[in-house]
Amino acid sequence: MSLASAWAVALHGVDGVLVEIEAHIGPGLPGLQMVGLPDTALSEARDRVRAAVLNSGRRWPPRRMTLALSPATLPKVGSSYDLALACALLAADGRIPADRLRGLVLLGELALDGRLRPVRGVLPAVLAARRVGIGQVVVPTASLAEAALVDGVQVYGATCLKEVLRWLRDPGIGLVRPGAPRPAASPVIPDLADVLGQGDARWAVEVAAAGGHHLLLTGPPGTGKTMLAQRMVGLLPPLTDTEALEVTAVHSVAGLLATDTPLITAPPFVAPHHTSSVAALVGGGSGLAKPGAVSRAHRGVLFLDEVAEFGPRSLEALRTPLEDGEVRLARRDGVVRYPARCQLVLAANPCPCAPPDERDCICAPSARRRYLGRLSGPLLDRVDVQVAMRPVKDLGRADAEPECTAAVRDRVLLARAAARSRWSNTGWSTNAEVPGPVLRRRFRLPRAVTEPIETALHRGLVTARGADRTLRLAWTLADLAGRDRPLIDDVSAAMGLRHRGAA
Repeated sequence: MSLASAWAVALHGVDGVLVEIEAHIGPGLPGLQMVGLPDTALSEARDRVRAAVLNSGRRWPPRRMTLALSPATLPKVGSSYDLALACALLAADGRIPADRLRGLVLLGELALDGRLRPVRGVLPAVLAARRVGIGQVVVPTASLAEAALVDGVQVYGATCLKEVLRWLRDPGIGLVRPGAPRPAASPVIPDLADVLGQGDARWAVEVAAAGGHHLLLTGPPGTGKTMLAQRMVGLLPPLTDTEALEVTAVHSVAGLLATDTPLITAPPFVAPHHTSSVAALVGGGSGLAKPGAVSRAHRGVLFLDEVAEFGPRSLEALRTPLEDGEVRLARRDGVVRYPARCQLVLAANPCPCAPPDERDCICAPSARRRYLGRLSGPLLDRVDVQVAMRPVKDLGRADAEPECTAAVRDRVLLARAAARSRWSNTGWSTNAEVPGPVLRRRFRLPRAVTEPIETALHRGLVTARGADRTLRLAWTLADLAGRDRPLIDDVSAAMGLRHRGAA
């Protein structure tokens, strides 16, 4: 009777949990039993592992074998356990030293011929291993660059099971080690100078980028709503090291990382189609939920073009993520959490027919109200900047070029630096993240400055949430102007930006 164990990682969202795989070989009819809440893909591993072991030139133990995955109450999903299962069984059979599996996490799916295939979620899995003090991780060679993003852990790459078994018996043989990291290619972002006219909308985009605020652009087709949204991500600062790992972890779980340059250093831009379901926007799926568009846009921009064409349920599902900065999804196998602190940019036509000139509109007043009425009041109350765009009447002159992205980005970065310095001891980095009670108590403005907000609140023109968001917007306007604190003009301008796009 023999017993051995190996280590793998179970993923719940972007959080990894270490899983101990115990292998027991004892008397009884030959067979393999797996316990510990495996899903279908993991239950089928018994056939993949057996074929991979035999095709790697190893004998399959003709005895009664039991594999226990602990914690037993934690659902196990996917095929990333294959390599650890095979090594645990062979160690229990005495084919490899069992002590070599201590302090080692094994990740990878096995092909029938023994090849190691890449799996999703390698980055959060290696982060989980480091968190509990495990210093070595073996991954498929295709995932080596992703695993190497984590400092403080020795990562090794292998192409097949045979290589791993040779290395476990003789560490001197060695596996593939990560090379020097390749810098990620900067995404090509169109320039803001391409947008003609639209001074108010350009200013609104600058303010939104400076404070991390959500933005609504309304106007006829061809006014530049989509162009402005696509160029907004070029105004945002590059991701910090911590933010880059957060974003990369989400994309790793979603299976969207590049093999050679996996680290995401620029804010992502995600633009789902208006037919997207609730699950596509906020995440979903059976078993354990997968990340949706709002999480893939974490620390970047989520752009909903033709937002009035989205289903009401899909739009209303965004309300909680926008408020909390994360998504919590409960499914059959448990609750997962994904970060979702993105900037929402909405673009909408004023009516269904949407002619270039509003005077040519043929929609009945009820149809216009019904069209934009799909954007509920609670959703719009979470959008800080709203601006109505008008048709372009002049294609511009050569001597009147609009400002380029670089010039506007310099102002945005200065404003963000001022906000980051102000909130440095609080854990927030942008004005849009700061809770209202903090602004009203610790950073309370004189009553003479906040009088426009209090008057609107008393008249029922703004909600309490809207009042807090107006304060955040006023702080952003002050940062752009280089002032330490907002003035009454900043508060008035913030109220104008919040309601200028109302249809």
